[in-house]
Amino acid sequence: MNLPPLPARQPDSPTLPLHARSPHNTAVSLSPVAQATELAQRSRVIDRLGLPTEAHPAFDEIARQLSERTGFLYGIVNVILERQNLVGLHQPPPGSGYVILGRTMELDHGWCPEVMNRRKALPLPDVYASPRFASNPVVDAAGIRAYFGVPLITDDGTCIGTACVIDPEKRPQKDARRTQNTVKELAREILALPAGSSGR
Repeated sequence: MNLPPLPARQPDSPTLPLHARSPHNTAVSLSPVAQATELAQRSRVIDRLGLPTEAHPAFDEIARQLSERTGFLYGIVNVILERQNLVGLHQPPPGSGYVILGRTMELDHGWCPEVMNRRKALPLPDVYASPRFASNPVVDAAGIRAYFGVPLITDDGTCIGTACVIDPEKRPQKDARRTQNTVKELAREILALPAGSSGR
């Protein structure tokens, strides 16, 4: 499937005001050499696949499906390099009373860097029920209570980011498997979308 051309670059949207470093960074720690090596590999694969590193309508559409099919307020497709790039984003409209996310986040915000480094799905129906993940700038600033994320792993084994949904309301444990399976299903579509196209 060919991606539609990117729209003209717009000024960066204001990001969620989370500038302070979290004292409880949940991401798996890697040595500086390992981090640099993985970053270079991700960058090469992203370039080869023609994945966007900025907002893209095709990925916004998948983010909308993530949100609608899970019932979560926010759906996100996240390509991770030196920072998190929300190439796909669906969220409540301005003036809704909910926090409006920008298109980038630092690597110590949220749970997606943890998912990418672990290369495993992370279901958090109630982030407060998991002490390791309860203290996070996103929880504090945006009031997020539920998170479901899966890694985006390409055919060559490179993890280039995540697909996730977040919501200010916790979710019942009984719905966790269904929600996680929905996110995984759409993650497979994300990885298939740019095949054979430049995307940029």
